[in-house]
Amino acid sequence: MDRDGPMIGMLIGLACMTLTGVAQAAQEVKEPVIPTCDSKIGTLAVTEPENKWWIPLNLESPEALIKVFVSQSKCFTLLDRGKGLAAAQQERALAGSGEMRGGSNIGKGQMKAADYVLVPDVVNRNANSGGKGIGGLLGGMIGGVAGAVAGGISLKSKTADVVLTLTDVRSTEQVALQQGHAKKTDLGWAGGGGAFFGGFAAAGASGYANTEIGQVVTMAYLDAFSKLVTDVKQIQPNAKADNVSQSVTMAKPGKLYETPSTKGKVVRDLDAGMTLYPSGEKQGIWWKVSDELGNEGWAPSTLFQLAK
Repeated sequence: MDRDGPMIGMLIGLACMTLTGVAQAAQEVKEPVIPTCDSKIGTLAVTEPENKWWIPLNLESPEALIKVFVSQSKCFTLLDRGKGLAAAQQERALAGSGEMRGGSNIGKGQMKAADYVLVPDVVNRNANSGGKGIGGLLGGMIGGVAGAVAGGISLKSKTADVVLTLTDVRSTEQVALQQGHAKKTDLGWAGGGGAFFGGFAAAGASGYANTEIGQVVTMAYLDAFSKLVTDVKQIQPNAKADNVSQSVTMAKPGKLYETPSTKGKVVRDLDAGMTLYPSGEKQGIWWKVSDELGNEGWAPSTLFQLAK
C-alpha cells in the first residue's frame, strides 16, 4: 500500500493537469468574428428567398440576420427594401398629396439605387426525401419529424448548409456565390448563448439567438458571409464602372453623325423611339452611340430620353 501511494498521487496529479489543460483550452476558444472591409464596395439590398424555409423552424426571415452581418462588416452601404421602404413610401405619399410642411425636401430622385442584391438561402438537398423536404415541412410535418431536413438544415443532427448569392443589379451577373456549413459542436464557445448573439435579438432575429438550431444556422451564414467577403475583396467589383451605360431612346427624330458635329457625314437618320446604346464617350452635348444594327456615331443628347 505504501508503495502504491506515490503512484496514486501521481495519477491524480496527471488527471488534475489534464482537466486544467482542457479548461484552459476552452477558455482560449474565441467567439467568431464578423469580417470587415476598409472601404465600401457599393450599395446593397438584402432580399429574402421565396421558399420561406424558416417558417416551419419557427425562425424569423434570414434577411434580418444577414443585415446585422452587412452592417457590422462595413463592406456595403445597406439599403432597406423591406419595412423601412414601406414606411418611407408612406411618407412620400403624404408629401405628394401636399400634407407635408413646406421645405420638407421629400420627393422623387432621392433614393439610392442598389448596386448589388444579396439573397440568403439554404442548400436544396434531399428536398423530396420521403416527403420530408421543405414542401412537407411547410405542410405541418415538422412537429413529429425530428430528423427532417428543411433543405440543408437537419434538426436531428443539428447541422446547417446555407448559401449566399451576391448579384449585380445592372448586369444580373452573380458576382459571388458561397456555401456555409455549421454543426452543433461548433457552438462549444457559446456557453449560455455567447455575447456574439446579443445583437441579433435587437435586430428582429431573436430565434437565431435563442434557439440551438437558430444558432447553428447563424454560424453557417457567418461561414458563407466570411467567404463572400474574401471573394469581393479579391475581385474588387465596381458595379457602376463594370457595366455599360443605360440605353436611351430618341425623344425626337435626328441624325447620327460620324463626328460630334452637324458638319460631319451623316451615318443614318434616327427616328423617334429608336433605341441607342451610349459608349460612355462624350463631347459637350454630343454622345457617341451605337444602334441595334451596330452602326456607330455621334448624336446630340438633347434629343435623348432614358429608355424605360
